[in-house]
This record gives sequence, C-alpha cells and structure tokens, in this order.
Amino acid sequence: MAGPEKVGTKEMVRDTRSGSSSRDEELGEMAPVENGQLKKALKNRHLQMIAMGGAIGAGLFIGSGKALSTGGPGSVLICYTLIGVMMLFTCQALAELSVVYPSNGAFFEHCLRFLDPTWQSCLRGFAIGWGYALTWLIILPFELIAASITIQYWNETISMGVWVTMFLVVLATIQIFGVRGYGEVECILSVIKIAACCGFIILGIVINTGAVGNQGYLGTKYWSDPGAFRNGFEGFAGVFVIASFSFGGTELAGLAAAESERPEKSVPKACKQVFWRIAFFYTLNLFIMGLIMRSDDPRLLGSSGANSKASPFVLAIQDAGIQVLPHIMNGVITIAVISVANSSTFGFTRTVQAMAQVGMAPKYLAKIDSHGRPMRCTIVLLLFALLAYIGLAPDKAGMKLFDWLLAVTGVTYFFIWGSICLAHIRFRRAMKVQGLSLDLIPYKPSGGVWGSWVALIFNGLCLVASFYTCIKPPHKDATVAETVESFFQGYLATPVMLVLWLGWKIRTGSWRLQTPLHAIDLKTDAKFQDLANIEPKEKKPIWKTILGALF
Repeated sequence: MAGPEKVGTKEMVRDTRSGSSSRDEELGEMAPVENGQLKKALKNRHLQMIAMGGAIGAGLFIGSGKALSTGGPGSVLICYTLIGVMMLFTCQALAELSVVYPSNGAFFEHCLRFLDPTWQSCLRGFAIGWGYALTWLIILPFELIAASITIQYWNETISMGVWVTMFLVVLATIQIFGVRGYGEVECILSVIKIAACCGFIILGIVINTGAVGNQGYLGTKYWSDPGAFRNGFEGFAGVFVIASFSFGGTELAGLAAAESERPEKSVPKACKQVFWRIAFFYTLNLFIMGLIMRSDDPRLLGSSGANSKASPFVLAIQDAGIQVLPHIMNGVITIAVISVANSSTFGFTRTVQAMAQVGMAPKYLAKIDSHGRPMRCTIVLLLFALLAYIGLAPDKAGMKLFDWLLAVTGVTYFFIWGSICLAHIRFRRAMKVQGLSLDLIPYKPSGGVWGSWVALIFNGLCLVASFYTCIKPPHKDATVAETVESFFQGYLATPVMLVLWLGWKIRTGSWRLQTPLHAIDLKTDAKFQDLANIEPKEKKPIWKTILGALF
C-alpha cells in the first residue's frame, strides 16, 4: 500500500467543491434546504463555561443522593470517576470531529458521514438524531416542573403553575437573543454552579473536621459504618447507571461548534475542561459528600427528580446546624435545573434543524431567520413545553405520565455517546485507508483512537448495567409489579431506538449496515490544515505532553 498522501489545503478545496456537487445529485429530493446560516456568536469564554458547568445539574446535586443510598460512598467515587473518564475520551473524540467538520447538528451529521453517509439510507443518523431530539423535547417540560418543585422548599402555598409560567416566559425571552443569549445565560449560571461546588468542598472539609455543628470529628467514620459499599454488585451497577445519566449534556460543547467564532481554537479548549469538571466538581465534591453524609440515611431514598429537600448537599448542611446555607444551596439547585432547561432548547432546536435540512424532519423546520435563529424549531419546543402544566394534575397523575415519557429517553445517551466514539474510530480508519495524513487534522486528542475504543466499550458496559439493574433492582423490597414497571421505564428507550432505525430502513429500502471505509466522503466541507504551513514539532517531555492535553 502506498504511503500517506500529502494533501494541501488548495487540493482539499478543489475536492470539496467537486464533492459537493456530486453529492447534491445523489441526494435528489432530500437535498439540503437553501437557508440562512446560524449566527457564529459564541465566544471562547461561552464554550469554556458551557463545558465546565453545563452538565452540572440535578444529577449531581440531587441524583447523587440516590447513588449514595444505592451503592455507598465507595461505589459513588469509583463509578463517577469511571464514567467521567469515559466522557473525557468521548468529548475529545467529538472535539476532533467538530474541528474538522464544524457543522450544525454535530454528531448527528458525523454519524451520517462516517457510519452510513448515503443520505437515502441513514440508519444510525436518523435514529441517533431523533433519539437525541426527543430526549431534550421531553426533558424541557419536566425541568420546568422540577424548577417549580424546588421553589416549594420555601413556599408551598403558591400554585406550581405560577412558577411554570414564569420559567417558561424566561426561557422564551432568552430565545429572542439567539445563540448569544444561550451562551451568556449559561456562562452566568455556570459561574454560580462552579462557585457553589467550590464552596461546598470547603464547607465539607470544615464539617468533617468538626469545626461546625455538634457532630464532632467525622473523618472516614461513615466509610466504616454503615460501610463504603451497599447492596453488593447490584448496588454498584445501580450507581454506575445513575452516574452515567448525571453526565448528560456534556456533548453540547461539540454541538455548539457550528456557532462558535473560532471552533478550531475554542472547541478543543472547551473539551479539555471536561477533565477538570470530572476531577474537581464531581469526584472531589462527591468524595467530600460521602464523608459527611450517611449512606443509610432514610431521607436519601427520596433524592430523585427535583426533590431538593432530599439533596445530600442540603441535608449535610442542615445536619451541621447551619441555618442560612441550606436555602442558598436550594437556590443553586433551582438555577441548575433552569440551566438544564435552557440547554434543552439549544440541543433540540439545533438537532432538529439539521435533520430537517436533509429531509429527516419536516422541511418547514429547516428555516433559519435573518438573525441566525431556528425560530420554527424553537416555537415547536415551547409549545411542547406547555405539557409542564400536567404537573398540576391531582394525585400526581401528571408526573406518572412524565415517568413514561422520560422512559422514552432512558438509555438514549449511551447510543449517542457510543456513536460519537464509533464515528471517530471510523474517521481515523478511513483517513488511513484513503491515504490521508493525520497531520491534516488541526486538533488530535491525547487519547487518540484508543480513547474512543475505551469509551465505546464503557458505553456498552453502561447498557449492560442498565439492563441488569432493570431486571434486578438494588432495593430488594420492590414488588413484582414494581420491578416490571421499573424495567420498562428504564429500558424502553432501546426498543424505541430500534423502531426508529428499522422504520427508516424500511422506508428507504437500504439495509447496508455501514459504508465501506474507502467510500466515506472525507473531503466535503472538511476544515483540514495546510501541510505546508505546519511547523515541525519538537519532542516534549512526557509531563509537558500531559499538561498540554489538560490545559
């Protein structure tokens, strides 16, 4: 086989132009809709804060309580760290792909290109795109209800509908300012969440040493009694699943690449911040929380959804006898929930608009207005958000419906993250098969293709762990009916993804599983760098290489 072909920027541009015209002929009726462009208004600081604090939400502040009760502090520390490493490699793979192909829709279009890019037979792209869009579509009204419930920590007399209306109006107002509004709001909210995490670490150390409250010196007392691990392997697997869902939304930094002013600079930096969020805001916070909160505390059994009264962070502060800080922490939890709702508007609208452009969603939704906003997608999302008012139904019947709606999104993230890693693996293999030098890639993550393999395997393990916990829950006091209901609610997303995939395959009549590596279009719309302008890199010590990968 011939050695890697040295292709310069000018050659790539010529190939890109010819490739575009040939693919347009192939698309036929499903050719991209002529449209305005998304406004590139996200600055480097926006992406940095989206990456640092974007996924810090109820999964950390509330869901970690259920994780602590399920598996104990040892399981929490190990599982969150392992899933964090998986997300670090996933984000690095997404960063490389987004820098070379900074397109609206990000990993959705990467799946089309590298897994099955013949647009009439997009097996994975269609299922992944709609699975991701449905996830955010359903999460928005749920988060509006969740934010309203956190307000009831202070006042339970005001109807929840009042707060739902208020939060919905705020979200609608943010959309008027387009992607810049999303970026600024997330930047501010992320700063608040990060400050809260830092403050809790300091406070937790103070509580643990016995400097406040009447608990005395705690040290590692709760790791011995009731113990570091609970409920055996079932408990560990249960924490593994809870930890996985806590990192949902991490991929938004890659989705925002198409609206970044300089994606080749800002996206790699943003994805590197994932390491610090994992190491500092998750691992260290949860380690401190496990030192000052008993895992067998019965109050933790209610730590799900938006029940901030059962948040281990709030409970730990209350147990220390501190009067004001529980209210401040509840305020942070409310902000975190609103942040997730704000992110859902971005995730849904950009994904559906990209799908509409290639005929996988109604073409009506492909329209981008003169201000670079996909307003038609936004209107659809806000109309669906009105379902939040069913939370007012008596006897919690509305929330029961939401449990089943959320079940549709269950393990969808594992398919999405796994597809990102698989797309990156096939991208690298296609580069090798087609004789293109890896030096053309502007940003190459330190983990390389092996990091994507590790993350792909972990995503498979997450699916297995989810299935195991669905058929064998950690808490053994559940009835048969409750176990069956829990199984379908926990794993319903898998048949939904298969139905989406099978439905599109039947419609298109194409049953090819993936495109041959030599046939993958690597050049159309690619932002490769010119080899002639690349300066030879000096060999650095290993410690400098590691630091360069993290900063």
